[in-house]
Amino acid sequence: MTLGKRVLDVCFALALSVLLAPLMAIVAWRIWRAQDGPVFYVAERMKSPQQSFGLLKFRTMTVVAFDAGVSGGDKSGRITPLGAKLRASRLDELPQLWNILKGDMSFVGPRPPLREYVERFPELYTRVLKMRPGVTGLATLRFHKHEARLLARCHTAKQTDAVYSRICVPRKARIDLIYQRHQTIAFDFLLGLETARNLFERLRSDTPQRRPIIG
Repeated sequence: MTLGKRVLDVCFALALSVLLAPLMAIVAWRIWRAQDGPVFYVAERMKSPQQSFGLLKFRTMTVVAFDAGVSGGDKSGRITPLGAKLRASRLDELPQLWNILKGDMSFVGPRPPLREYVERFPELYTRVLKMRPGVTGLATLRFHKHEARLLARCHTAKQTDAVYSRICVPRKARIDLIYQRHQTIAFDFLLGLETARNLFERLRSDTPQRRPIIG
């Protein structure tokens, strides 16, 4: 990551943390009030092939004793009513501002993968994770909806893993590598604007759809 990209990440993350603090407080209060469990969900993700970090999100699913793997249709029954709304609007991602400030993530980059896929596809992720993982990115904007539809059709963890590893991992990696070759501050700005526009449209929607958390 270049110094300029890091400086912009920190400045925008600080500004948004202040601007969105009231909204985040309301979301946290509603989760605490509506659900029996923690407000936040911390998931292990990888920021390099060797280094992991705790990805922070608002909790959108019921708590179980053991949970692993990508979320597909096999986990849809655990999504709470409030969690479905947070996922549809992507407000569950707001706590990742803290991950940006810590330096675990950037605003724009490849979505941080699970350890199991980094270990399964080491050569691929060695290339992808040369860039700092991001909250949004080219692969997120171009492939996420299709990925969500594919995973929503899966009824077991085995099916979800098969679809994700066979189809989603290589396709997202190809898009991430395209972004890596063309990354500039201006390109990041355009992707950020597209993300903001998509979020605004989701917030205006009267019929939110459930989306699995991919990564």
